[in-house]
Amino acid sequence: MKIMTVFGTRPEAIKMAPLVQALNKDPEIESVLCVTAQHRQMLDQVLDLFELTPDYDINIMKPNQTLSMITRSILEGLEPILQKEKPDMVLVHGDTSTTFVTALACFYQQIPVGHVEAGLRTYDKYSPFPEEMNRVLTGDIADLHFSPTQRNMDNLTREGIDPAKIVITGNTVTDALLTVAGKPYEFEDETLKSIDFEGKRVITVTCHRRENLGEFMANIFSALADIAREFDDVEIIYPVHMNPKVREEASQYLGGISNVHLIEPLTYQPFVNLMAKSFFILTDSGGMQEEAPTLGKPVLVVRRETERPEAIEAGTAKLAGVEKETIYAMAKQLLTDRSEYEKMAHAVNPYGDGHACERIVAALKEKLK
Repeated sequence: MKIMTVFGTRPEAIKMAPLVQALNKDPEIESVLCVTAQHRQMLDQVLDLFELTPDYDINIMKPNQTLSMITRSILEGLEPILQKEKPDMVLVHGDTSTTFVTALACFYQQIPVGHVEAGLRTYDKYSPFPEEMNRVLTGDIADLHFSPTQRNMDNLTREGIDPAKIVITGNTVTDALLTVAGKPYEFEDETLKSIDFEGKRVITVTCHRRENLGEFMANIFSALADIAREFDDVEIIYPVHMNPKVREEASQYLGGISNVHLIEPLTYQPFVNLMAKSFFILTDSGGMQEEAPTLGKPVLVVRRETERPEAIEAGTAKLAGVEKETIYAMAKQLLTDRSEYEKMAHAVNPYGDGHACERIVAALKEKLK
């Protein structure tokens, strides 16, 4: 059977790379890889790390690209590829614009779609934006749904999806993380090389979501600034997103504080190693809510809601919201209450065992035979 995989951003690439590797190894599958390059440089870094060479590269990224520009470019770029390859199924991942638009392009060509990481929901169509609706609309089109957890499957069945078309697999990010974390690595970044990871408590930060720009991001950064000034044994490391608005706010609120380090974005391998050496993680990212628990690192989620409630229920993550006082209080508790920290650090990871890709390949062979 011919299976085409399409992705375009760094998070998708990280989570789909081990699946593409598994497809490539299976003698019963002809694997075709297409990338949209919705993110260019960050995508290429992941492709290099996992030694993947795309069969097709639409290369859509342009300066100041809008959602409409992305949508149009992917639709136009994919159409001739789909017509030429005629795959038995196209696999997409998660919630990006590449994900939804690829599913739409396949629908226009009447090509079946498999949705990896299916069934995540916040039930607020504008948060996260546009990811929530990308998930929902992709789910409406998809023919097979690979859900990380039982809760994700339950979300889909409530929406009328046939349970026979849903497979619970765990999350492929665990597969990727365990692959990368097992490789020897030494930091090349000069700032990271200078950090005393043994003697200091490192808080790794990521913050970039559209809905946090402005007041909420100011609240997050102000809380971090207060933590940095209060705890001299803490080092805050923030690989700052390339978005100019994010960089401006990070510099305004966190610049000039001696134990806050605003560094350039990291490729996946050093970032995994940074997480592994951290005391805890503070993030508005979706993927890090899944990655950090695999490494036994507590997560404070600086968002108003999460489409990954399993981490909250398991105790590996807490929803800190976007108000300065709450974020500060939760961060301080992890730094001062050892029992609370240990409870989060040793909670059971709800996102799988590192064999999600094997389950997806097996399901494809069973469902499409």
